Amino acid sequence: MGVKTIFVLLVVAILCYSTQASNLPDGKKSAYAPSLKTATTPKLFTHDLTARGGGEASEQLTFMQKLKAQLPTKAEKKKILPLGLMFFLILFNYTILRDTKDVLVVTAPASGAEIIPFLKTYVNLPGAILFTILYSWMNNRMNPVHVFYWTILPFVAFFGAFSLFIYPARDLLHPNAFADWLTDLLPAGFMPLIAIVRNWTYALFYTMAELWGSVVVSVLFWGFSNEVTSVAEAKKYYPLFGMGANVALIFSGQYVKLVSKLREGMPEGVDKWGVSLKLLTGAVVLFGLCICGIFNHMQKNVVTDPECVSELRKPKSKASTSMSLGESAKYLASSPYIRYLALLVISYGMSINIVEVTWKGKLKAQYPDPNGYSAFMGNFSTATGTITLFMMILGRFIFQKFGWGTAALVTPTVLFITGGLFFSLILFGDFFKPLLDALGTTPLFAAVIAGAAQNILSKSSKYSLFDPCKEMAYIPLDAEQRVKGKAAVDVIGNPLGKSGGSFVQQFMIFAFGSLAASTPYLAIVLVAIVSMWIYAAKALNKLFIEAMAKSDRA
Repeated sequence: MGVKTIFVLLVVAILCYSTQASNLPDGKKSAYAPSLKTATTPKLFTHDLTARGGGEASEQLTFMQKLKAQLPTKAEKKKILPLGLMFFLILFNYTILRDTKDVLVVTAPASGAEIIPFLKTYVNLPGAILFTILYSWMNNRMNPVHVFYWTILPFVAFFGAFSLFIYPARDLLHPNAFADWLTDLLPAGFMPLIAIVRNWTYALFYTMAELWGSVVVSVLFWGFSNEVTSVAEAKKYYPLFGMGANVALIFSGQYVKLVSKLREGMPEGVDKWGVSLKLLTGAVVLFGLCICGIFNHMQKNVVTDPECVSELRKPKSKASTSMSLGESAKYLASSPYIRYLALLVISYGMSINIVEVTWKGKLKAQYPDPNGYSAFMGNFSTATGTITLFMMILGRFIFQKFGWGTAALVTPTVLFITGGLFFSLILFGDFFKPLLDALGTTPLFAAVIAGAAQNILSKSSKYSLFDPCKEMAYIPLDAEQRVKGKAAVDVIGNPLGKSGGSFVQQFMIFAFGSLAASTPYLAIVLVAIVSMWIYAAKALNKLFIEAMAKSDRA
């Protein structure tokens, strides 16, 4: 895909968002933006746009007048452009790191996709807890500006050191002899844990790459952006940040593809993947330093400008909205509305995890070489960004035409259909073989393509429909329910969704010896989870409509 095509897609998407920005419901967010709530409850999913602010006068505005009203002022440009560039670079890096971490751990010696559930549970989770403790300690003792640098620069230093020093010394650093001894001693179900020990530097890279997404994107960027951006500006520009995030996916995918082409001409005897790793992490280091430079520029020239940032930076006291695990469990048990909402989050996390890990196992079988695996993931990221751009435009139409209930059912339906096709090609490969032979392909490659389509469509529908649905569900609740409900879902729903699928796969691997042997049972579990998801979405839609009606009467 050429740069001109990407630019045209972005312009079309921006126009579709910009001309309707004033009609965005409070609380709706883009794929990567935090929710924005006000004291009033908006009227969602109505075709009477004048009823939501502006009256008949707003209907008399021409398209160009509406578009001009969305253009940034001089002060907004000074603030929004560097913020947008920072967000683009952060997401560009995250896409490269996300694809590279999978290549490292899945194609590592004596490893495979089976390692991923164990990494998420026994490496990523402790890493996230450790970071939370460290970040809280820094915030209590350091200036917020210094916290930003002390948080992001260790990431940049690690990724640079990994390709320059750690990866070249992998044979020295990895305890292969000890891992071989454990392999002979322990049952086959312990192979993923042994692979983590054997390839511990790759596991560390995987964890750091995962933390980049949660720490640099969610904590650093959105924390800083929310400090310098007003609610009105956020409603106007945060959707465009979401569009920029998907463009970052496209460009990063093209960069990975370019790196793949460069290594094709390398002579024999050269560690081609080692060279590719230097080029990939080199971009991460360069753009990481650029992010620091942009942040420094904004601290000197934007934050200090009263036309850009006024009272927003003054610290304001706020009530604690966090809840303990026990408090969250009690609140979930007492509220069917929040319980169904948490069930949506848990179901998505578990189902996407089950399909994604199984798909990556087939992907390794199709592309055992790290270079081929990396090239495929580059195309995968580009396709994800492109399809998500279209889905974000389509998602707005679905919300306005069919309402919350239909929008909430799209993601589980897409995942069920594409997941069913993926598992069918794996379980009934012999049945489809004559047809696939006639098409000039194999059941394995067909399963890889079906799995890729499943991941692309599921994630794009998640960003464009599932995430906004989840945030909109809080809108008709009163202030206390919104605060406690969101805290309960964050504390219980998100962790259960992420780790639940991993625990299911770990149990299957221990029970049946491998991920491949567990595939039929994982398919049954997926059907059960998606069925539960659809039931929860339908039940929550009824409660949502009742809550909206009650809120409108109030």
